[in-house]
Amino acid sequence: MKLKKSSKYTKGLEYNTFCKILGTIKILMFSFLSFYLVSCESFLEIDPPINKLVSETVFEDSATVESALANIYYKMQAQGMVSGSSGLSILMGTYSDELDYIGTNEDYLKIYNHNITASNETISSWWSHAYNLIYAANDIIKGVENSSALNVDDQQKFKGEALFVRGYLHSLLVGLYGDVPYITTTNYIENNTVARMPVNLVYENIIADLTLSLSLLDDASGERIYPNKSAANALLSRIYLYTENWTLAETIATNVIDSHVLEADLSKVFLKDSPETLWQFKPGDSPRNTQEGQQLVIKVAPTTEGYTLTDNLLATFELGDLRQSNWVGSVTSTDGLTTLYFAHKYKETLISTTQASLEYSIIFRLAEQYLIRAEARAHMGDIDGAQEDLNIIRNRAGLGNTTATTLNNLLDAILQERQVELFTEHGQRWFDLKRMKKAIEALTPLKANWLNTHILFPIPDTELLANPYLKPQNLGY
Repeated sequence: MKLKKSSKYTKGLEYNTFCKILGTIKILMFSFLSFYLVSCESFLEIDPPINKLVSETVFEDSATVESALANIYYKMQAQGMVSGSSGLSILMGTYSDELDYIGTNEDYLKIYNHNITASNETISSWWSHAYNLIYAANDIIKGVENSSALNVDDQQKFKGEALFVRGYLHSLLVGLYGDVPYITTTNYIENNTVARMPVNLVYENIIADLTLSLSLLDDASGERIYPNKSAANALLSRIYLYTENWTLAETIATNVIDSHVLEADLSKVFLKDSPETLWQFKPGDSPRNTQEGQQLVIKVAPTTEGYTLTDNLLATFELGDLRQSNWVGSVTSTDGLTTLYFAHKYKETLISTTQASLEYSIIFRLAEQYLIRAEARAHMGDIDGAQEDLNIIRNRAGLGNTTATTLNNLLDAILQERQVELFTEHGQRWFDLKRMKKAIEALTPLKANWLNTHILFPIPDTELLANPYLKPQNLGY
């Protein structure tokens, strides 16, 4: 499937405000590189670069490379599966047991109702968009490695960020589709005939990319809108958890925890300057805020388009849980007959009433690392340590210490804590149900169309048609 051309490099510059006017020659460079990034087709159909000389010239200037990376982050924030109005936080919330969808979008309804087919445009766009950005990251890796003009520090920084992006996007793809290609080249001939890689090998490649990126990235600083060591470690600890390497999951999570502090005030966790944020997307020039806030906050009841929290999620909160009072909003109709409950982690709608953006889209935050370490410690037999980590998150929410004392009880308690702590955050609930083999138990009573094969999404039929090496299709589609 071919992606439609979208906005040019100016959107990347909107995200990266410090790169403004660089002169006529640099603008020409930007125009080419941005076209190259946004109009490259599905990785299965990429043609050779049109102008190799201009492409190489781009990597002689650190500002142009930085803007190319900013362009990737902008697209991750505004389009595709990572964030935005059709991202995992929202649509995978409806696919699992977090959100009910009130609306008429056919593709969204099929995701919500588990009627997905291999021709679903949203599922296809997630695949294509992710691989387009992976291709762009690979182009940056290749370009900076071959550049003789960039200094060593810039080369390392840019390569580290691109490696992180490549690993992160593959981590989402493998979680959704299962066996997927791991793309590390811009060679269009190789990419046209690429085959799917077993899940365990995909994870090995992700770990390798993240390990290398850690040796190249800097520590977190400023607004934390660029990948940094903390973000790479946060993802690495998650991958080790998913692959059941408890020792390394615990070790890496500890590295992150020891370098950061939790935000004590739950009402401030999702503000742009929250100390527990590890990596976040800047929505654009002030006073823009997040697509998540725009989509999830409900202003009027009843509504014909929106996302409400499920009764199942609302019932999971314990009495006195401050997350419910701080992160769950409600609106009642004028006749008092209808009350809708919605995710209210982000308070602001897209355009702020203030003179500055108040919220950025948070991708990684510290609370998850405590829950990762708690789970890893429980599996390692460190019951006291697991309880301690779980209690740190519970106590911040105004709850008492956990009463779970056995491995199975602790794992159930951690899963519940993850549900009320991480709801509507990048599909984490779905990935938890899947990896802990709880999806059948949790979703069968709630989803009339649930089938066990829904653990994986279908490979888009357009991709199978273009490249038969991607076959076989996932079971059930």
